[in-house]
Amino acid sequence: MKIAVNAADLDHSRIDGTRIYIQNILKNFGPASRDRRDHFLIYHKNKLNPELIFPVFDNYSIKKLPFPFYWTQTRFAWEIFRTRPDVLWMPMHSLPYLRSKKTKTVVTIHDLAFKFFPQFFNRKDLRRLNFFTDYAVRNADRLIAVSNSTKKDILKLYPETKEDKIKVIYHGYDKDLFNENISEEEMNEVKSRYGLPASPSGRRVSRYVIYVGALQPRKNLDVLVDAFESLRRDESYKDIGLVIAGDLGWMYKDFLKRIETNPAITAIGKFETRDLPMLLRGAEALIFPSLYEGFGLPALEAMACGVPVIAADNSSLAEIVGEAGILFDAYSRDNLAKSLIKILESDKLRDDLQQKGLERVKGFSWEKCARETLEWLTKW
Repeated sequence: MKIAVNAADLDHSRIDGTRIYIQNILKNFGPASRDRRDHFLIYHKNKLNPELIFPVFDNYSIKKLPFPFYWTQTRFAWEIFRTRPDVLWMPMHSLPYLRSKKTKTVVTIHDLAFKFFPQFFNRKDLRRLNFFTDYAVRNADRLIAVSNSTKKDILKLYPETKEDKIKVIYHGYDKDLFNENISEEEMNEVKSRYGLPASPSGRRVSRYVIYVGALQPRKNLDVLVDAFESLRRDESYKDIGLVIAGDLGWMYKDFLKRIETNPAITAIGKFETRDLPMLLRGAEALIFPSLYEGFGLPALEAMACGVPVIAADNSSLAEIVGEAGILFDAYSRDNLAKSLIKILESDKLRDDLQQKGLERVKGFSWEKCARETLEWLTKW
């Protein structure tokens, strides 16, 4: 079977969960199709981000198609129409208008945050997301939802969609990268390189909690900082720092102004993916306060590193974290602060969550994700 893949997102400089998803699926499609006769036509626009490169297997053909504007609906669409693959997989919320009726189409829906929180998106992006997602959901032959939460949202917002058109396929995590086998030396080297973190007097604080993700309003970072500042008013927690690890998203300027005067908060910005396990492992906990997530990959990666997770009790987060983390009301600063104190005060609780997290992640893998995706793409 000839399978076309839109991998243009791997050209972007900013790395997020959806791009890690595409990269890891492509890392595993080759091994997953070893006993089959599938051939993959993988398309992108310009130059792959070096951190998002994937291995090229014998049954992969990489097609670079430079074009200045509306690439998915112009140059890419024409190529798909011309080559007529058996199946087209769109890992993002879009679908070419121009395509052969003989080509089956599958679209991955990661989340529908823009439907529930339109105030957190720029007007131009909001129009684009609504327009292309509406078309893709209604016209694709099949859909992939990355969580049961996302599937429920699709069925709620597009009630005409038949449930058997949607398959839930969970993300995985990189087991070679995210695990407990991190030496103290490796961890300290990375922490030192990123300058983690400094107290008002200039001395390093001895402990920190970490947030991982882009800086954008949906991530609910103001509540995180509110809870952290509330915690620090207690003399018992003056040794705690907050590390914010993630690239700039959008609508972030006011937040950056807010934290720039707090020396206990370290915003490291964009980081190298290979450093993330050490950044996580050095933390007392990962805090994931987001108002909405389609999956929540950082929570899975933190659990794989043996790091306790404190996550908002909404969307997919409760589904992914389960009983392996502490869940809190995303709108409550006090609820988050109390959850933080629980983690910081109890070695037993931290050890218990660590073991539960390590057990929880055994059910997730990129190999499984790729295998299930390939089955959904090819069984018609």
